[in-house]
Amino acid sequence: MTLALAVDIGLTLLVLAVACWTLAVRDTFTSVIGFVAYGLLLALIWVRLAAPDVALTEAAMGSGLTGLLLLGAAARLQNAKNISAPPGLALRWVAGVLCALVSAGLAAMVLLLPDPAPTLAPAVVAHLPATGLGNPVTGVLLAYRAIDTLLEAVVLLPALLGVWSLAADRDWGGAPRLRYHRPDGALTLLAQVLPPFGIIVGIYLCWNGADQPGGAFQGGAVLAAMWALILTAGLAEAPPVSRRWLRWLLVAGSAVFLVIGLAGIGFADAFLAYPAGYAKPLILTIELVLTLSIAVALGLLIAGPPTRTPS
Repeated sequence: MTLALAVDIGLTLLVLAVACWTLAVRDTFTSVIGFVAYGLLLALIWVRLAAPDVALTEAAMGSGLTGLLLLGAAARLQNAKNISAPPGLALRWVAGVLCALVSAGLAAMVLLLPDPAPTLAPAVVAHLPATGLGNPVTGVLLAYRAIDTLLEAVVLLPALLGVWSLAADRDWGGAPRLRYHRPDGALTLLAQVLPPFGIIVGIYLCWNGADQPGGAFQGGAVLAAMWALILTAGLAEAPPVSRRWLRWLLVAGSAVFLVIGLAGIGFADAFLAYPAGYAKPLILTIELVLTLSIAVALGLLIAGPPTRTPS
């Protein structure tokens, strides 16, 4: 047995153990921490599979932001006075069977792929020099399938409006409030130490995404996670949703993306096409503005609906 194989087996067993422990533990806060650890271990698995972009996304979205979202849910459950009864045995069996079917379907999709698996990677690499980019993932997202990326950015806005619509009429225009008080103060310490490093990492991922693993979604997710961590620890308050500058930040990324796409009709004969020699500067412009919009949108999604009642 080689050292690499031993590491892979050990990582697999550790992921399974953490998953079982996360499901079995009774304390909500402890379960959320287990989920975050589980996501970070999955990110290591993606690194072992030579998929660093997926690993960054898993660490930022699957572990960081989703972990904070669950932490916010735990905070609201902690403050709730009337907690509904846990699901019955029949509902648990139904959920278990559905999860097993989904897992079996995913396994079948992977195991029944033809050998070699179909791929467009050679075509992407062959045409990548025309974009001036060094990262094929960014080339696919911002050039070859730019319309998909534009829609993914736009869909954050109606999702956020859906969350805001849960607020009562009297609370509209107020500020989201998300806090989770722990007597040990570990969350507060983490929120004081981690954000400066997280902000640097987020900016680096955005800027480096043109040539190396990273990009707007990964960088924006990291920045949103740092902001949400500060809000959750109660070190700062979210701005009221009625602030005009906040709304401009939310739409800026999609607006710049759309304007550059429409300009491509006149200068490159196609929507979301880039003029020769200007592809990389335009893509970097989209990425920079989109990072800010994604960070604000994801942070506000985690913060929840606005309220005028102090938490």
